[in-house]
Amino acid sequence: MNASAELDAIDLRVLRALQTHGRATYDELAAIVSLSSSATLRRVKRLEETGVIAGYVALLRAERVGLALTAYINVRLEKHTESHKRSPMDAFRASVQGWPEVVECASLTGDMDYLLRVVVADMADYSRFVMDTLLKHPSVQDCKTSFVLDRVKTTTALPI
Repeated sequence: MNASAELDAIDLRVLRALQTHGRATYDELAAIVSLSSSATLRRVKRLEETGVIAGYVALLRAERVGLALTAYINVRLEKHTESHKRSPMDAFRASVQGWPEVVECASLTGDMDYLLRVVVADMADYSRFVMDTLLKHPSVQDCKTSFVLDRVKTTTALPI
């Protein structure tokens, strides 16, 4: 779907408002975007049905739930050979889905294949994850980690 071609200015106002006021009632949302409640409801439902709005969540502060350490791990996979029944990338992608410590995984260009954002309680949990899970995966060749010292900006809002 080409979102920019199918969204008008009112849709964008609704989406911006929802990104900052996700728990607003339709009446409150309507007041923010200068529409009637029924028109706002119709727009939100259409945005949900077309997949522009993927879902609703509660955003948690990791430190407040005992997850004080965030690491970004660059992962390099072994190269694909003809002897594999399944490519290393497919095997890795499938495994990542079951690792709760990994809250985000992106495929990259350049020297490394993937970037993982990992959230854990402490260095011991990080070490356990890397040594017992990540590096034991048959597709993983190498990894390099950077730890978050301070969050300068954190947002889930897209710049629409």
